[in-house]
Amino acid sequence: MMNTVPLFIGLGLGGAIALFARQMRFDQDRSFYPTVLIVIASYYVLFAVMSGAPIVVELVVAGIFSALAIAGARYRVPLAGWGILLHGIFDFTRVGLIGDGGAPLWWPAFCGGIDVVLGLWLLAPSYLSKPDVRA
Repeated sequence: MMNTVPLFIGLGLGGAIALFARQMRFDQDRSFYPTVLIVIASYYVLFAVMSGAPIVVELVVAGIFSALAIAGARYRVPLAGWGILLHGIFDFTRVGLIGDGGAPLWWPAFCGGIDVVLGLWLLAPSYLSKPDVRA
């Protein structure tokens, strides 16, 4: 059973990061959230290196998320939002898919909480805005 303390800390920290980025206007640069996604994706590679676990799978997964981040920076920022949100889902399912890869036991819930909040934060304006109905 998942320990909920890291999850709630991650959810709160994700909200704080989003609000801080907005307050400091970091999120006005279209590269901010794609860069965040690349950093998020690299942590499992770091954990694998630190623990001596195989890194090939971790590099492939990080590469996929990094490609999504680059597409978001280059074409449409919401792609980075989808990438961050999908990484959060990946955090919650990765142990069953590819093992822990050396990550601390609390990490998936903590990182998943941050990722879900940041992903939804970034996607919300795209899906909550009113469509332009002018003819």
